[in-house]
Amino acid sequence: MSNHMLLECKDISFKYPGTNTEVFKDMSYRISGSGFHALFGPSGVGKTTLAKMMTGDIKNFSGEISKSNIQRVLYTYNLERIPGWSTVCEHLETTTPESNKAKLEDLVTTFGMETYINSRFSQLSLGQQNRTNLVRYLLQEFDLLIMDESLANVDEVTKESIILKMKTTFSDRCFLYISHNVAEVAKFCKQILVLRDRHKNPQTVSISGQDHSNGKGLDKKNLEQTMLEIVNAF
Repeated sequence: MSNHMLLECKDISFKYPGTNTEVFKDMSYRISGSGFHALFGPSGVGKTTLAKMMTGDIKNFSGEISKSNIQRVLYTYNLERIPGWSTVCEHLETTTPESNKAKLEDLVTTFGMETYINSRFSQLSLGQQNRTNLVRYLLQEFDLLIMDESLANVDEVTKESIILKMKTTFSDRCFLYISHNVAEVAKFCKQILVLRDRHKNPQTVSISGQDHSNGKGLDKKNLEQTMLEIVNAF
């Protein structure tokens, strides 16, 4: 079923309420298949707005968003908070469905969370908070997880370990990774949707990424070429 996942947007137009500023105008795109995909673009271009349309949190737009074999869409973002008075361990134990609790220890290890698993959320660094929050979402039931700068403030080595683990453990799920790091999206993502300024036509450009994963080699020249394509898409 995962290979037939499809998220498609047709002729999307949207203005922020009370303004005449068009964020999107007749925008269309499609993301197909499970795996890691990216939504990439400069600040203020509408990445978070588009993500909230996909989740259904923003509804007052024209056009159509259709999903095939994607029922449950979750959205997690940088600096999202959980109650600061409970420990990380207590919170994850409470929020994780019984069917997924077997994955908890493995993810805690992969995410490098052992040293602060018994600390309160309010005591953690920003990177530790983001890791905790992402694990919380990965332990829920979802078909598509939109990650809006969810690994910001996490060091590069840990971040790579996390992404590779996610791609292996959740290979049947779909991820939409929002990041400002061009090397990151070029390296790890399968399809990179570049969101351009509203005056550009088309407003989105789709680029094939290197989709690096465990056991798969990485050609540096191809990676550099993908990064160049992304930058030139603006």
